[in-house]
Amino acid sequence: MVLICLGKDPGSEDGGSPTIYYDPERKSYLVQGLKVRDNDRLAQMNIPDHEDVVEMPEIMLQFFPRGN
Repeated sequence: MVLICLGKDPGSEDGGSPTIYYDPERKSYLVQGLKVRDNDRLAQMNIPDHEDVVEMPEIMLQFFPRGN
């Protein structure tokens, strides 16, 4: 499996996060970002134990391909 890096936040302080990846085998996207630890926001979501939530700035939407 080879992931394709679609883009990194150009404003990131260390240049490493957030990042958007594409997995062509699974036809899915992977998002690297900051873990959400704000209990008030987490309480508004129903997150199963096997899942997590990451936050990414709006600027990262540019790296997702547009629909057909």
